[in-house]
Amino acid sequence: MFGPRDTRVRGWFLLDSYLPTFFLTGAYLLSIWLGNKFMKNRPPFSLRPHLIVYNLGITLLSFYMLIEVSALQCSVAEEGDQSSVAKVLWWYYFSKVIEFMDTIFFVLRKKSSQITFLHVYHHASMFNIWWCVLNWIPCGQSFFGPTLNSFIHVLMYSYYGLSVIPSMRKYLWWKKYLTQAQLIQFLLTIVHTLSAAVKPCGFPFGCLMFQSSYMATLVILFINFYIKTYRKAPSRTAVKEPPVTTEIKNGFHKDYFAAANGLQNNKKAQ
Repeated sequence: MFGPRDTRVRGWFLLDSYLPTFFLTGAYLLSIWLGNKFMKNRPPFSLRPHLIVYNLGITLLSFYMLIEVSALQCSVAEEGDQSSVAKVLWWYYFSKVIEFMDTIFFVLRKKSSQITFLHVYHHASMFNIWWCVLNWIPCGQSFFGPTLNSFIHVLMYSYYGLSVIPSMRKYLWWKKYLTQAQLIQFLLTIVHTLSAAVKPCGFPFGCLMFQSSYMATLVILFINFYIKTYRKAPSRTAVKEPPVTTEIKNGFHKDYFAAANGLQNNKKAQ
């Protein structure tokens, strides 16, 4: 399906063998399980300074990658033609292992509701997929996804960094629009990928189909997340109902005595 590996990345950190990527992913998944057990009976950590520094770092890295990959074109270049591009894409790949810390921070802060299947699936799969991309197709068509994703991450990690500062939270009304932007990102990537299948530009067809399918799974999962998180509860008209009486006397409801008295009065009247 892929053919020989790209020789431009031979000897690069983490790329010669799949084992480091595999074991780092396994360690990530294991740390979620062990971390939740460790934190079960412990109070959550605040980690505010750490989160500010971490989110600022990811924001700056994403901005750097956005600038660098914006100039790429749709082609798989000849060997040596885009080695600088491959280096930027390596940083994109490496950023995915750094982003494992998103989940570790959730564990340490006991934000279990944030550790969803979508969250873990997205983080673990991206790191592994980009190991393959760097080894076989580290340029050309591969630029589009990182360009969009780096832009989204500049916004997203800026939001995360600001959200840990209490005085800034009142200005963070745009979280819903970040999710919408992520969905648009995935849809644009699918369109761009399929356009290369319709009008070939030298990119492996199997890779195009895999990327489209993978992005489709993210679209489905993100739509499900969006509906669960942001859908509005059905409006209810305020209907005033008479209060239910609960007064009890001698084991009987007071309405029983009202009815009984009514019967007795009728008998007297007769």
